[in-house]
Order: sequence, then structure tokens, then C-alpha cells
Amino acid sequence: MRAIQRSITTWQLRSRALELGPRTLVMGIVNVTPDSFSDGGLFFDPEAAVTHALQLLDEGADLLDLGAESTRPGSRAGGTAGTPLAPAVSADQEQARLLPVQEGILRERPRAIVSIDTYKAATARAALAAGAEIVNDVSGFSWDPEMAEVCAEAGCGVVLMHTRGRPEEWRAQPCLAPEAVLAEVRTGLAASLAAAAQAGIAPERVVLDPGYGFGKGFEGDLALLARQEELLTLGRPLLAGLSRKSFLGRALAPLFGGRDAPVEARETASLAALVAAILHGASVVRVHAVRSAVEAARVADAVLAAG
Repeated sequence: MRAIQRSITTWQLRSRALELGPRTLVMGIVNVTPDSFSDGGLFFDPEAAVTHALQLLDEGADLLDLGAESTRPGSRAGGTAGTPLAPAVSADQEQARLLPVQEGILRERPRAIVSIDTYKAATARAALAAGAEIVNDVSGFSWDPEMAEVCAEAGCGVVLMHTRGRPEEWRAQPCLAPEAVLAEVRTGLAASLAAAAQAGIAPERVVLDPGYGFGKGFEGDLALLARQEELLTLGRPLLAGLSRKSFLGRALAPLFGGRDAPVEARETASLAALVAAILHGASVVRVHAVRSAVEAARVADAVLAAG
């Protein structure tokens, strides 16, 4: 496999800028939820979440991604308020979970870079006003019509992710052929970029996420990772969130008696996928276990530099 030479570019955030390309940036995950697929409930208490976030920073995280609503398969994330598919977590509930944690982190580490993992414009607005630098929207501006305008007004950094359908649909929707996955992801991300531009968001504020695990199917995720660098033709840097995803558990099934490896047994596979993503062009990786990810990223960066 030939490693990809990443372009050096600037990611403009709300109050500062990050240089992308010279080395991989590591985004540490802080789930303030009772039900996330990997660590739900472990950091639901605000004090525990703040302590965990500070530990991730000490382990080398360049930025933190705070989320307060699970988007695991089968969840009602992305639904519309007031309908039968209303999200399980309202904007008010989400903010009640997130904002105390964000406040605690920034009180202890004022220069920490906080990203808010939300698709709700109201939550994004509140978090940005409280000091967040980035909005990470798993829907790529497609689930809340006000989100792009909120991000444009704040002048924040954004992560636009591709999602195929909504979480409650993933188990029933037909699988795409592996060769069709990349085309669908490229088309979807291009539409998100167009929505950002229409709202007045400058391209240098945008990073793109292929959305591993979000409706692609097990074979589709592997095919996407194998050709991820082709998404760089969209002109923006890539963020890869592969940590502990289900398709990694499926890949390990032969070692677990034909059953998918459980979440707690996917850490080594997560590092292998992380290195593959970096060598295929990712500039940012989103992870649960920061210290090991930092070490793996340094090796992958050294390979890129040598190439």
C-alpha cells in the first residue's frame, strides 16, 4: 500500500486555528450518556466526565469531543421533536448534560479545544456561547435546518459527517454493494459542503468525516476505509472515527468462535484501523483510548514522513 501525502492546511475554529497535515491530531471522546455503545454510563456524572476529559488531555489529546446523546444503532437520534420519532434526548436534556461538563473542563483548562457532538442547533448555539470551538454534526447539516446558520453566525469549526439514514433504520435498510459505498459517501459529503457554503461557512472551517459505522454495513465500512483517500478530492481534510466500531468486531469474529468481538475486545483492532486511516489520508482521528492512539499515530506519521 502506498501511503498518502496529506496536504498542510489550516482549520479555522471559533477563536483560533489548528494546522492540519504535519502530524495527526487526536480527538478524545467524552460521552456524557447513560447508553453509548462503548462506554455508556461510565462518565454520565458531570464530575466523572470532567475528570475523564482532563485525563485524556494529559494523555495527549489535542481536542475533546463532548456528546450527550447516543447515536448507536437503533437509537432515535435524528428524529424531529413533536413526532413519533422524536429524539430520545431533547435539546434541553442534552444541554443539561453537556454544559456543566464543558464548563468544568474549560475552568480547569481554559485553552482546551472543545468540540460538541450534536445535530441540534439549539445545543450547538448554547455550547458555542459557552466556549466550544467546533460543532461535530453527525448528520452533515441534514437533520436540523438551523444548524448551518448557527455555525455560520458563530464562525466556528465544523465536522460534517456522512450518515446513511437514521440509527433506527440501520438494522433494516438494505446493504449497499461495497463499490457503491464510496460514491454515496462522496455525494453526501459534497451536499453537506454545499449546504455549508450556502450558509456562508468558509471552506477552511470544515473537516469531513466519512461516518464509519453510520449505516454503511460491515463490508461497506471496510471498503470505505480501503479507498478513503479518494474523498480528499472534495478538497477538505478528513477526520476518521473508527474507535471500537462494530465492523471491527465483525472482522475479529474468527478469533471469537464466529461471533463478533465484544466492544471491550476491540482496542487493538481500533489501533490497526486508525493507522490504516492515517495512511489513507486522515488528518484527525477520534478515539476513546487516547494514549495508545497518540503512540500509533506517531508511528503512522513517521511512515508518511518517510514516504
